Amino acid sequence: MLRLTGVELRRLTSRRLTVIGVVGVLLIIAFLLFATWLDARPQSALDQAGAQRQYEFAHKDWVEHAAESKKMCEADYQNQPDPKPKIEDMCAYPEPKLEDYGKPPTVFAQLMPELLLGSSYLLVFAAFLIGASFVGAEFSTGAIGNWLTFEPRRLRVYGSKLLAAAIGFVPVGAGVLAILMLGTYLIVAQLGDTSTTTSKVWGDLVATGGRAVVVTALGAAIGGITGLLLRHTAAAIGVVMGYLVLIEGVFGSFLNQAQPWLIKLNFDAFVRHDATYYLNQCKTGSDGSYVCESIEKTLSFEHGAWYLSALTVALVLLGAGVFQRRDINS
Repeated sequence: MLRLTGVELRRLTSRRLTVIGVVGVLLIIAFLLFATWLDARPQSALDQAGAQRQYEFAHKDWVEHAAESKKMCEADYQNQPDPKPKIEDMCAYPEPKLEDYGKPPTVFAQLMPELLLGSSYLLVFAAFLIGASFVGAEFSTGAIGNWLTFEPRRLRVYGSKLLAAAIGFVPVGAGVLAILMLGTYLIVAQLGDTSTTTSKVWGDLVATGGRAVVVTALGAAIGGITGLLLRHTAAAIGVVMGYLVLIEGVFGSFLNQAQPWLIKLNFDAFVRHDATYYLNQCKTGSDGSYVCESIEKTLSFEHGAWYLSALTVALVLLGAGVFQRRDINS
């Protein structure tokens, strides 16, 4: 099994699509770093002067009218229909601060988690595409038949291909995310704020990156299974795009109660270690009106981990059963 996996790894790394895909991912990461640099740059002197004028105008207006506006709001509070916010929230008129105007500094601890999540989408898509092509091309060209004449034990061949696809993307995912994290830190250290980047923040970021590498490896293996089942790379991509548009997009937007059972939210919950989503809750108000509000919910890391594990195991077993029994020439 180890020998077969080694052979498949060499074949994976020598394929042109693998090289093009990895280079493409690195180019996109370079673009993200460039975009981060553009966003982290401080304001020009002209923009800073404009922000100063806006602050002075707002502060003057606050000094002259804040007390009067607060009294009027408190008097009007009782007439507001239910449900209504707390009076402290509704009638709060805090003093304007200069830092609230203009461009706030880029904070590494706030920026990096979102960059890691977005990059994990990119890595999983690239891994899925290359994994599907890696296995699917052998069926579309008929090369799998020749390979089985040398190694007729199909499950060993099947396992070696999935292992090679998954293992091959572990260093790719780890390297790409390390470049992104280090590059972003160096940019923000020069142009923004890294003072809140404690050891706990670093630990959380490394853990998030590790989970992103895990789903990247799973994406490559699932891509290989999909390529085996559909026997063509384009068909595998079509199935994924159809799922994203029809199920995640259309179905998920109409039936938001089904969100905890969609792949994307469970993916986010696993990578980010919990994910939030919103459900619409509608009821009849005291005045007879129909009122809807958005309720925030949390999908746990454990739910996401079990969901992705069960999905992966089910697909691996399905692929094994099909490969073991189906005529490869049909």
